[in-house]
Order: sequence, then C-alpha cells, then structure tokens
Amino acid sequence: MTTPDVDDDVQAEKPLAERRLHPVTPLRRAWAPVAVIAGWAVHDPDQTQRQLTRLTMTTLLIAVAVFIPAAALYGFLTWWFTHFAVTDTELRIRTGLLFRRTAHIRLDRIQAVDVTQPLLARVAGVSKLKLDVIGADKKDELAYLGQEEARVLRAELLARAAGFAPETAHEVGEAPVRQLLHVPARVLAVSLVLTGATWGSLAATLVVPPLLWLATHSVWTVLATGLPLLGAAGASSVGRFVGEYDWTVGESPDGFRIDHGLLDRTHETVPPGRVQTVRIVQPLLWRRRGWVRIELDVAGSSNSVLVPVAPREVAESVIARVLPGVTVPAELSRPPRRAGWCVPFWWRGYGLAVTDTVFVSRHGLLRRSLSLVPHAKVQSVRMEQGPWARFKRVADVHVDTGANKTVTARLRDASEAVDLLHGQADRSRTGRREALPDRWMA
Repeated sequence: MTTPDVDDDVQAEKPLAERRLHPVTPLRRAWAPVAVIAGWAVHDPDQTQRQLTRLTMTTLLIAVAVFIPAAALYGFLTWWFTHFAVTDTELRIRTGLLFRRTAHIRLDRIQAVDVTQPLLARVAGVSKLKLDVIGADKKDELAYLGQEEARVLRAELLARAAGFAPETAHEVGEAPVRQLLHVPARVLAVSLVLTGATWGSLAATLVVPPLLWLATHSVWTVLATGLPLLGAAGASSVGRFVGEYDWTVGESPDGFRIDHGLLDRTHETVPPGRVQTVRIVQPLLWRRRGWVRIELDVAGSSNSVLVPVAPREVAESVIARVLPGVTVPAELSRPPRRAGWCVPFWWRGYGLAVTDTVFVSRHGLLRRSLSLVPHAKVQSVRMEQGPWARFKRVADVHVDTGANKTVTARLRDASEAVDLLHGQADRSRTGRREALPDRWMA
C-alpha cells in the first residue's frame, strides 16, 4: 500500500511568526486614560472645579492609588494584545483588547515607509514606523520599535514593495542614499525672518489683544483670542525652525529620503513615481537672495515639502531628479490685457507655459507660486467661464491631478483656452501611454 503524494497547494501553511512592539510601548499606551480625563476636564472646566473642591485629601490619594495601576494595566494589556507580522504579500497588524482589529496592508500598495522619533522616543532609543498606503485616508503605524528593528523592518518592507522575493528581501538591506541637498540652520532661520507669514502672525499677536482689552475689558476674551494668535506666531517661526532643522534630501532607489527635525527626528520617503505636482514658491523678500521653496502633491501621501529653502538653481536641479527630463520654463505668457477688467492689477501675476513634458501655471504677485504638472499625471482637464469673463473673452482652464488637487491657468484668451483644453487632453493620453511604471527600484 502506497501513500499518495501531498500536493503543494494543500500543504499546511507554516505558522505565522508574529512579533510584539518594543517593551517601552506600554508607557505610551498608559497615557490614553489620562488623555480621556484631561479632555473631560477641558470640555467642562466649571464642573471639574466643583468636583475637585469636594475631594478630600484621603479620597484624592485613594483615587491616585487606583488610577495609576489601572492606567499601567491598560497600557500593558494593549501592548500584550498587539502583534504584527510580515507575510509574502502583506503586513498584518492585530490590535484590540476588547474588540479585535486586524489590518491587512498589501505590500504592493505601500507608497512610503517613514521613521519618526519624537523627543522622548529618541531618549528611550525607539522609533515609530508610519506607512503611506494607496487608498488610505491616514497612515498606519507601528509604535514603538527599537531603532535597529525599525530600520531593518523598513528596509524589508521597501524591498518587498519593490518586488523582491520574500526569501531575498532580508538580504537586500537598506538601499544606499546619495545626498542631494542640505539646508544650513542659518539659511533656514533667515528665510523664516524674511517670510511674511511670520511677521503677519507676530503683528496680529501684538495688536489684536490690546484692542480687544480696550473694547471689552474681559480677560477671558483677550486670552481666548491672544493664545491662539501666539500659538500661530510660534508655529510659523520657532515651530517651523524646529521642524525643518537639519533638512537633508537624498536620492535612493526606493525614493527620495528626507531627514529633518531638531527635537523630533523624521525620516520620510517620497516615491518619485507618485509625485503629481511640483510647486516652486517664492515669497517677496526671498527674491533678492534668489531663494525658493519646493512643495509637492503626492498621490496617497501626506508628504508636501521637498525643500524648505534653497537657491533657485539648486532647487531646479532637485526638480530635475524628481521629474526626469523636465526643465523649468524661463518665460511664461501672461493673460491678455483685457483680463485686468476681471482681476485688476493681480492679473499680472498669472502665467502659463506648456512644454513637451509638463503643464506649467503661475499665480501671485507678492508670493509667487509656479506649479508643474507632468502630462502623464493629469486626470482631467476642464474650462470655466463666467458671464463677465465671457464678455471679456477670457476663460480659466483647470487641470486635475491624481492627488485630488487642481492647477488652474487663469484668465487665458477664450480661443487659446479652447485649444489648450483639447491639446492638453491629447498630451495627457500620450503621456500616460509613454510613462514609466511607478514601481520602486525598477
């Protein structure tokens, strides 16, 4: 009697090797009950004050003695019941203490894998892994992992997303990176001083609260208005400096690496094939120094800044790496003079150029913004013309991209707009047909 061969397709699957997060994670999870209580206190401060006045010292000590172990237990249990595993096709994240949730993240849908280190995480020697996935509204994350484990897991996920076989993904390691640009701290600080938003928010902080005090004599009104203004002023100056400190852009086979941050370090990846729009932004006070800022619209990703500040020629060399074969046009055509009847004076800030590779639109007089959209990334094109614009024989042409963003060529001659509408549709079809695949490391 012979034993039948067992078909490979029906063999029992290997048990999945699941892993836990770093043991320091319960300390992070234990803050969740504290956040709930703090949110309740902020929502109803009067009720909170009344409840606190009724507490005796004995009751308060008992509450603290019960609450701290309960929060610690909650943090430990949420960590204990959280597992993750990497299969041949997906990353699985299993969480939930009472209600179980399993996230199945397909590796071929991953757009970027970012490593972030908040200040306390840097002290503890751990990192947070964030994943940009096509079709997801927010990033999935693994928090926290050891620094070396996060680096190895990131390299493995990128290798598998690039198409490497599971058995060789571990051997690929982290792709080499070549530095393209580094922003000195002095240049960053001067650029923030020369930004209008910094001075505008600071002026509002200094002027608005005194005026409110003279008008209302209410401390609460002044605080309710002044504190948000102070926060906005700090975010546009000190906050941006801290966040964009030591900004470095590097190029690697898996995308463009962006490292930055003074207190919280962030390591981001921008997959070049998913870049839908590149914007060159130049505030008024930057023009004399020839500085610009590069912003991006990336499909399925929240990464939006590529270069916070750099000389224009350096920025254009980086753009040439992001959009191969694209040259930033030196000259753009303005709308006809009759467009001034639709938008007085500011019509001079609009411009348009169409090359073999990109659709280029400019707007702004004080803060210029030049948008470049590769023809292959255009999802739809449409023309818009109101009654007054129709009377003046001008129209707007809108170009929609895959990042749910729109770039507009304002106030073009009506006959030019019609030609642009049909011509751009043809260029987009041709561009998509000839575009290279978006796969990494190809």
